[in-house]
Amino acid sequence: MSYYFDKETNIESKEITTHSEIKGSLYTFKTDNNVFSKKGLDFGTRTLLENIDIKNINGDILDFGCGYGPIGIYIASNTSSNVDMVDINVRALNLARENAKINGTSVNIFESDIYSNITKKYDYIVTNPPIRVGKEILYKILIGAREHLKKEGHLIFVINKDQGAKSTMKNMEEYYNVKLIKKNKGFYVIDCQKC
Repeated sequence: MSYYFDKETNIESKEITTHSEIKGSLYTFKTDNNVFSKKGLDFGTRTLLENIDIKNINGDILDFGCGYGPIGIYIASNTSSNVDMVDINVRALNLARENAKINGTSVNIFESDIYSNITKKYDYIVTNPPIRVGKEILYKILIGAREHLKKEGHLIFVINKDQGAKSTMKNMEEYYNVKLIKKNKGFYVIDCQKC
């Protein structure tokens, strides 16, 4: 069985075009089988995007586990930041490239298995992380972000209460200054500042 966090997929392609309004602006996203949230923008990502302080997001940004691209494309559309977008899923990366063009954004998209191809440090790493990879890999992603953040940089992520939001937030306090940005129908948007 193929998952959206696998590099390749043997699942037949069936692209669809979706439209999402985010904070008053309309975005068009092509999605496909074997990518996360193939039916369109999921509630967790929407909650994340609608509650980050976009006016203060600037500098070098990493959209980690970009999927078909909504986080990085939204940030690139609303800031003058340098946005990198990474994923391991080849199909997702191809969709993200296409969606960046459709939405008129300039971003840098490349493949990376967790942080294997990340060579610079960022002001912000923003993600709706792949929960289904399991807690061990999830924590590698969240804790490992510290090595790729600039001094006082921020990791901002969304996680559901049912997927361990409270315990994850508490565990991150060992590595970051942690702040809850928003709770919405069980989804927690969490800001972890490198200290």
